[in-house]
Amino acid sequence: MKNTPPFRADQVGSLLRPAELREARLKVSRGEMNAAALKDIEDRQIARVIARQESLGLRAVTDGEFRRRTWMSDFIQGFDGVTTTERATPLPGHPTNPYPVLHVSGKFAFSTHPMLAHFDFVKARTKVMPKMCIPSPTHIVTVLQDWRDIVDRSVYPDLDALFADAGPAYAKAIRAFADAGCTYLQIDDCNMAFLCDPAVRETLKKRGDDPDRMFRSFVAVVNAAVRDRPAGMTITMHSCRGNTGKGFASGGYEPLAEGIFGGVNVDGFFLEFDDERSGGFEPLRFLSKNKSVVLGLISSKQKALEPKDTIARRIEEATKFVELDRLSLSPQCGFASSQGVDRLTEDEQWAKLGHVVELADAIWS
Repeated sequence: MKNTPPFRADQVGSLLRPAELREARLKVSRGEMNAAALKDIEDRQIARVIARQESLGLRAVTDGEFRRRTWMSDFIQGFDGVTTTERATPLPGHPTNPYPVLHVSGKFAFSTHPMLAHFDFVKARTKVMPKMCIPSPTHIVTVLQDWRDIVDRSVYPDLDALFADAGPAYAKAIRAFADAGCTYLQIDDCNMAFLCDPAVRETLKKRGDDPDRMFRSFVAVVNAAVRDRPAGMTITMHSCRGNTGKGFASGGYEPLAEGIFGGVNVDGFFLEFDDERSGGFEPLRFLSKNKSVVLGLISSKQKALEPKDTIARRIEEATKFVELDRLSLSPQCGFASSQGVDRLTEDEQWAKLGHVVELADAIWS
């Protein structure tokens, strides 16, 4: 049995929001419920899913991101210099909820963060390892939207200037989580995988950006964020192409594999490999020898449980490039990146996570 994270059976982090929680948050937005009442519901529902994760045999649990509207905006807006506006038109998959849009309007810095209390809540209630998931500093902007529409250029004339402040600010945040007792932290990053898609790269060029320079900036800011992490803290990076429908990008990791798997200084990677848009395992040949990979072979989009022999065969294929002892298994993404339309029921979600545990027990026994 592997005693350090990432564990043989692991998870990306977000869980389906229960109906009670979704309805409560809508009531708050309409002025029909106060924040204290919402927190009571969050507390109760998070305690419930912590217990459920433990009962499945998961050795690291999260709060399901139940206190967040989206996987990224709530965390990033906790930094100094960031404001949000409400998107006027719904996004696909978010027809009933206003969607927050980030703006960098001042100097990006860390003072404190409300999610430190969120982590404390999980830590105090689990018998296993509390896992904290945070969006990558690259997601202060996103390659799918022109950064010039997000960043006040009188404050930051270019991305390098923004990231020069963002890296140290994130490093302070990570140190604060470590001081709170966090020993397992996951950085969620879609931007690097997006840059592997030729269509995305072409879009960037047309609006005046160099995708290769942007990628180097992305690697540098993540490395700056994790540079001062304390001994005993495991940091992984989850990379995917979006989890709504067919996602926001396609193509394997090959175009940037050496820079990602050899250049990003984390302890391991959570990578989606559940369908053809993710490509094959060949890019894993660039993985540094001190890093591990969690294979996202279980879909959090499709209801059916993957056949055990299919998953075993795919893991065997991956061992052509990375030895079995450095591999683990998880869903390819979280189950609810935001409070939107659910693709699975809660029962189907728990069945998927239980399936991960059963498969891992069988394969690594």
